[in-house]
Amino acid sequence: MNEEQQSPGRIQWFIQLPLVRIIIATLWLSIPLTIVQELLRLLPVTDKDIRAIILVGPVILTAYFAYLSYVRFIEKRRMSELDFKGFLGELLKGILVGFLLFSLTIGIMWSFGYYTITGYNDWTVLLPMLSLALIAGFFEEVFFRGVIFRITEESLGTWIALVISALIFGLLHIFNPNATLFAALAIALEAGILLGAAYVLTRRLWFAIGIHLAWNFTQGGIYGVSVSGTEAKGILQSQLSGPAILSGGEFGAEASIFALVIATSAGVYFVWQAHKKGNFIKPFWKR
Repeated sequence: MNEEQQSPGRIQWFIQLPLVRIIIATLWLSIPLTIVQELLRLLPVTDKDIRAIILVGPVILTAYFAYLSYVRFIEKRRMSELDFKGFLGELLKGILVGFLLFSLTIGIMWSFGYYTITGYNDWTVLLPMLSLALIAGFFEEVFFRGVIFRITEESLGTWIALVISALIFGLLHIFNPNATLFAALAIALEAGILLGAAYVLTRRLWFAIGIHLAWNFTQGGIYGVSVSGTEAKGILQSQLSGPAILSGGEFGAEASIFALVIATSAGVYFVWQAHKKGNFIKPFWKR
């Protein structure tokens, strides 16, 4: 085999390296999304709520087709993790789980006096909150679980990928408004483990997407609690009070010990179920 024949093989080998694939996938997703968002900024819309509603469709469609084209052209395989067959059932189950987990968190906080309802808003506040929850739930799951977790898991194994992806997910939240080191750690444990385990359990992204969007929408759109440090307006006007470890402080209820215990416990349960199901990939040294 001459040098010209060897070169395509070397290039393909290099492209398939895990870190290289993660970098390519990151650019493959972020570039078209940035272009779409910049084009939408040209629209004569100043109201941030209306802008959020306008963004949801284009952003989700762009993220979906960007990921689909990456999988087909770079990884050269069928995109089973976002296949539409049976997706609605998985998505609805995730939505139910996300709603129940956060409602349980708020219910406990309310019973101890750390969460108080102070008023009500018109139902129209649900539309921008739902739009933001859909965007975050879809894009972040495609990127963090579909790219970061999945590719790391293929290379290093499920346990290591859970730790790495959870830490990355949590540490990136340190840049959110009102974030603290404990808040970032809480996100890493309660969301990083829960959502990573949801993917391992189903080997698809829809269940995790449902949990993520429902968790965000329930806390912001229904209970009026800040979403990862960002102030939200929900059907209920509310106030968090008490020590930050118990109320979550300015970051929101996600940084409370109650959310940490409840969501992490659910994540551990999903990990156990996925392991029982035989869905774990062995660490690289045991293959």
